[in-house]
Amino acid sequence: MSTVGAYFRLARVGWVLVREGVISALPSEDLPPLVAFAKGAAGLLARKRARREQRSDRLARAVERLGPSYVKIGQFLATRPDVVGADFADDLAGLQDRMAFFPTDAAKATVTGSLGRSIDDLYASFGEPIAAASIAQVHPAEVDTPDGRKKVAVKVIRPGVRKRFAADLEAMYLVSHLQERFLPHTRRLRPVEVTRTLEQTTKVEMDLRLEAAALSEITENTRNDPGFRVPIVDWERTGRDVVTMEWIDGIKMSDVEALKAAGHDLDHLADTLIQSFLRHTLRDGFFHADMHPGNLFVAPDGMIVAVDMGIAGRLGKKERRFLAEILYGFITRDYLRVAEVHFEAGYVPSHHNIASFAQAIRAIGEPIHGQPAETISMGKLLTLLFEVTELFDMETRPELVMLQKTMVVVEGVARMLNPRFNMWKASDPVVSQWIRDNLGPKRVVGDLKDGVRAALRLAEALPEIAAKTEKLHGEIVHMSENGLRFDSETTEAIGRSEARHSRFGRLALWVIAALLLLIAVKIG
Repeated sequence: MSTVGAYFRLARVGWVLVREGVISALPSEDLPPLVAFAKGAAGLLARKRARREQRSDRLARAVERLGPSYVKIGQFLATRPDVVGADFADDLAGLQDRMAFFPTDAAKATVTGSLGRSIDDLYASFGEPIAAASIAQVHPAEVDTPDGRKKVAVKVIRPGVRKRFAADLEAMYLVSHLQERFLPHTRRLRPVEVTRTLEQTTKVEMDLRLEAAALSEITENTRNDPGFRVPIVDWERTGRDVVTMEWIDGIKMSDVEALKAAGHDLDHLADTLIQSFLRHTLRDGFFHADMHPGNLFVAPDGMIVAVDMGIAGRLGKKERRFLAEILYGFITRDYLRVAEVHFEAGYVPSHHNIASFAQAIRAIGEPIHGQPAETISMGKLLTLLFEVTELFDMETRPELVMLQKTMVVVEGVARMLNPRFNMWKASDPVVSQWIRDNLGPKRVVGDLKDGVRAALRLAEALPEIAAKTEKLHGEIVHMSENGLRFDSETTEAIGRSEARHSRFGRLALWVIAALLLLIAVKIG
């Protein structure tokens, strides 16, 4: 991934961060003298306007200057406080829906190219954009149906965003590889794996058919749930670059005054929101992972409607059980069981002492008991838990961090609606029901059924396993008698790769030297 283009793109990112004052706004505590000097020099190169802004404003402006793919990267890193720190995660969380619109003619061309039909054939009307994000923008439109003309929302992919993101991702991979190489203590955070997760998540988000599928799946999961739903997808007008869905007439959940004026019960909405999220997480193992207030509407009938399913999270059956046991252990003050669950799940390496880890867990749990329930944040509890596990070499678990971040956001929305929101009381019906169904006798029966199914699958695969084992044995015997050999094509490929890496490395050094010279001239 360390191509010349990646080095140049990385240099541009650094220059924009310097000019917008992001580097100079970083904390100065415990910095080595040379790094502190470089930070001071960066402050001299910052724009005068940037020096007067808050760090969050500087970071948002810098990311927006870098383009849509970096906005997406920023939004993704906002879900990873374990990687960038809680303060930066909060700053990056403000990057929602702040992109400029692209022309409607370009959107129409994208729709036509994706669906193979003209706009007039697909829609009775197609309006100007009303919302724009890093990957796509939304247009109001109308379609003719047997029941008459109906308003819909059309989400269209941003032109050229895939190519731009692929190029910028090379720079991200370069940074993550350099981080693992030169900052060994950060390997626990698995920066390359985080970048790979970003790549996969964004590729999924850039295929709007998959967002439509996520909407369809959660529609089936929540068919009988009270107070929550998602828009219905129009599959006839949905493709890779466009998704058409039901138009939602409602009030954004961020507009608390409008919700009050419309007569909605805000306390009930807060309870419904958190119960819905926990139901999706524990029961279904599939949840909306971008539930900020701008993506949540309240329909006139009081139904919560969540839009923009581009980012979704999944938890396996085992992860759901561990999550429930961890939460239940905190509630019952069974800290040893919480520690055991972490070891059983493989979250904490086995060479650590369970009793010592339980002691660290107790340091989190005990301050909670005795406090008023409405002051205890489940999201904050999980955040503290991840901070403590750092002391015990717990590696990053992307699925759990996404869950934790989403829970913090959802709980924040609930407290915005009801400042005295009692997280534990609101979640009790859902969590207690799940624990009764999955941590009692029903769990044993379910585990037995899963074991029988796994044994049957293994029995069916035994002939193939035996054949592959015999083949592997023959290859090992042949290798032991004749040695390990590369064919000429493989040898030449290795040589070309090494030569190319060497050339790129020398060129990168010259680029870095030139940039340092430029900074020195500016300072002089």
